[in-house]
Amino acid sequence: MELSFQKYHGLGNDFVMIDNMSSPLSLTKDHVSFLCDRHFGVGADGVILVEPGKTSNTAAFMNYINADGSLAEMCGNGLRCTARWLIDNNYIDASCTHFAIDTRAGIKDVDIHYDVHKRFESCCVNMGKAQLESQKIPTILHPNRCFERTGSACAIDVVADVLLKSPFGNFTFTCVSMGNPHAVCFVTSWNDLYDSAFSDPQNKCLETLRVDSVGAFFESHAAFPQHANIEFVDVSHAQQGSVSMRVFERGCGETLACGTGACAVGVASVIAGYTEQEVDVHLRGGVLHISWDPSGVVYMQGPAMQVYRGTIHLL
Repeated sequence: MELSFQKYHGLGNDFVMIDNMSSPLSLTKDHVSFLCDRHFGVGADGVILVEPGKTSNTAAFMNYINADGSLAEMCGNGLRCTARWLIDNNYIDASCTHFAIDTRAGIKDVDIHYDVHKRFESCCVNMGKAQLESQKIPTILHPNRCFERTGSACAIDVVADVLLKSPFGNFTFTCVSMGNPHAVCFVTSWNDLYDSAFSDPQNKCLETLRVDSVGAFFESHAAFPQHANIEFVDVSHAQQGSVSMRVFERGCGETLACGTGACAVGVASVIAGYTEQEVDVHLRGGVLHISWDPSGVVYMQGPAMQVYRGTIHLL
């Protein structure tokens, strides 16, 4: 079978995107793994089948599949890429600045920003409300802190800075769901972690952290019954309104960027008292602007672009 595809990325988080709007295509796990293989296939962090919206007044449904063939509830970078794909492929008029996309985590509103030449510049996504209740994340870790946001009339028990042991040292996690589970670790003392956690033990920092190993250990930790996306965060510039993160994505491994992960980091950094409601999150692939408004809704703004298009033979 000859399959037409397009390659998109959001800050280096890349996707094989397939038009599934009129000729329904079903991919096996082996197909997805082959397409995402960076040596034998196209190479990507996941596959997005763009399909007709499942709800009235939505432009499309983002059928996102991780590189290992597992289904994902949400993908923030994938959502921005889907929004741009819809415009690039004339399913949405290029003058349109607002529309909605269906996902497994619900309907997501997107706002398109164009430059002075009326070219796509960035996409701002309403990511919905962050879920902080342990059973909704889900995690078996017990809530250990009562958190009340400024301007909010109610407090909520959250899982914040809970210590988990590992062969690499002790890490503390704050848990958030953005439609998919996240465990955020703010590292304030790199030297307290074991040498085995770093590729260069003489220079212990976020850049030398062995995210592929440490992240894999926690992704499948018993504390997270549906596994979790694991974020490691450096807060040394938090007072200037920015943090740096690396992420091990559930079902993918380390990626250059994770939109829902950046949102989870933005929320967790407010809970931990590191930042205010708006923060620039620096990922390996670039910067996402995250804001958490008083109603609990999280907004994510960043770029998306097409790399190339082509055809590939699927067995």
